[in-house]
Amino acid sequence: MILADMHTHSEFSGDSKTPMTAQADRALELGLKYYCFTDHEDLYYPEIIAEDGSVKNIFELDLDAYFKRLTGLKSEYSGKLEVLCGIELGLCDKALSEYEKIVSERPLDFVLGSVHLIDGMDPYSPEYWLYNDEKTAVNRYFVSMLELINKFTDFDSLGHLDYIFRYVLDEAGNPSDKIYAYREYAELIEPILKRVIELDKALEVNTGGYRQGPGTPNPQPQVLKKYFELGGRKITIGSDAH
Repeated sequence: MILADMHTHSEFSGDSKTPMTAQADRALELGLKYYCFTDHEDLYYPEIIAEDGSVKNIFELDLDAYFKRLTGLKSEYSGKLEVLCGIELGLCDKALSEYEKIVSERPLDFVLGSVHLIDGMDPYSPEYWLYNDEKTAVNRYFVSMLELINKFTDFDSLGHLDYIFRYVLDEAGNPSDKIYAYREYAELIEPILKRVIELDKALEVNTGGYRQGPGTPNPQPQVLKKYFELGGRKITIGSDAH
């Protein structure tokens, strides 16, 4: 039985409109004991035209409001559900020093380190695939991830390691349902797993891959098996709910 969801997003994230209380109430219905909010802090994410017509980074948190709300929520659900104060940091070189400051100064229970941007582009965007063939795109993603976790270690769990496979496009430019073979990218993935183990961090099992992509968790089971073979024992489970 899953007792904790360690990757969720609320109305404080630019890609969610769900109130925190609605999510906490649903967690209680499902019998969860721990519910961690990990709203996006993706500094230097490409700016877009928001619903109000302004140009902004929708994945930059209002940190003061976020932590104030979570402090109140912890008290509100005390004795019923342990609400955890988390954050999902979108790792990129320019933001690392700012993230170190956030982690050191804010009342965080949990930090999820994720890679959403490669060379300033998110694989979620079809634009990323216009500039890269599949092999080049995926290779660059894993190379970037290893570089980043060699530089930044102030996280508790590495988020959705093979996130990029949710968004691979086929030759016609449509979402692909292909499930990749671990052996195709083993030389790039294995050093990441070893680094996670070396740092004594956890590896996230992100069930959002069942909703987006070819219908497997991120990372896929072959990667989890290799992680265990290498000595990895720490995992976190996250729904990536919005």
